[in-house]
Amino acid sequence: MVATLTRIFGIEHLALAEDVVQEALARALRTWPYYGVPQNPAAWIMRTSRNLALDVVRRDKVFRDKQADMVRVMDQPEPAPDAAVFTEREIADDRLGLMFVCCHPLIPVEAQAALALKTLCGFSVPEISRAFLTTDAAIAKRLTRAKQKIREARIPFEIPAGKELARRLDGVLQTLYLLFNEGYKASSGEKLVREDMCQEAIRLTSLLAEHPASDQPKTHALLALMLLNAARLPARSDGEGNLLRLQEQDRTRWAQPVIARGMFHLARSAAGEALSRYHLEAGIAACHCAARDYESTDWQRILALYERLMEFDDSPVVALNRAVAVGNVHGPAAGIAAVEAIPHRAQLEAYYLLHAVLGEFEARRANFSAAAAYFRRSRELTDLKSEKTFLSKRIRACEERGSTLGELPALAA
Repeated sequence: MVATLTRIFGIEHLALAEDVVQEALARALRTWPYYGVPQNPAAWIMRTSRNLALDVVRRDKVFRDKQADMVRVMDQPEPAPDAAVFTEREIADDRLGLMFVCCHPLIPVEAQAALALKTLCGFSVPEISRAFLTTDAAIAKRLTRAKQKIREARIPFEIPAGKELARRLDGVLQTLYLLFNEGYKASSGEKLVREDMCQEAIRLTSLLAEHPASDQPKTHALLALMLLNAARLPARSDGEGNLLRLQEQDRTRWAQPVIARGMFHLARSAAGEALSRYHLEAGIAACHCAARDYESTDWQRILALYERLMEFDDSPVVALNRAVAVGNVHGPAAGIAAVEAIPHRAQLEAYYLLHAVLGEFEARRANFSAAAAYFRRSRELTDLKSEKTFLSKRIRACEERGSTLGELPALAA
């Protein structure tokens, strides 16, 4: 809805599109509990947004020059209750168009993904700040500056072509990557997994893969990565929503058709000589999907892929994931050493997985008191109920010096 209304208003009025959609959603929350959910909820909200927008257009002199065109586009006869306001093709093009606007080279790189996640995907500022491991204030400042740049530069609302598309595609792919990650492991809320967010990321990436301009190996590599990880979603938590570690998952619940589709796009990503971080991460996901059980996981191959990935992205988070693979190949002591050697490790001190990984390594070394201390710190740093529950169990097991700890998997896997 934001994308479609922005295309109609003009990108310089992005904030107005966001406002009218928000008001339409608020009206739905106020009226639907009393009058019932409409036959076509999406169409109801879009029509309400459209009508609110028309009211603004008709009374605001800012739109005087555009009023006739806007009214002609928006003020159409009321469709049937079950009819869509816009076609799927129009909606798809609008969403892709807005994504490419958000990733325009005139917008600072650090603000591009944040802007798209906020305007197109509905992320809150705290969700975005957690995705970037930064503060809410820093993200709010990025968003304000990005919107100001859009207004000043009069960036066109369009899907670019040729070299211009290539310049912006990387930003779009990064945004979709972050969107999927937030769904795959939610940073807040009651649920570990937000499957609807994962599916939205897959749908948008599929649109990119189908569009002639963005049908490129790295697009297929990202789509493969998403599909191979999404195939494991049904087994990542139990019936009560509690986290299940990799070796505890029932692999018969992994979606084999989704794995097959992921492998198909991984094969398509091999065209040409280009190699991206998405190729390497998809390769890691494929190693997990190909293993019959946890014990047969090819950790040597996974570690080799992480070594290559560090050449593309030497961030502390990737280094932490590499340390997990080191621990599975060479033992927990080597894993701890790899964690201690992470450059700029201080950036991870507020990241709960750092302490959880160290806790797992110490538990494997039978240093139960140290492990429990790391798990307690990890529990303090996560907002997710299912992870707090999981970490509480790990703490109790360590405190009881239980013999059931055994070989522990990589949380980051």
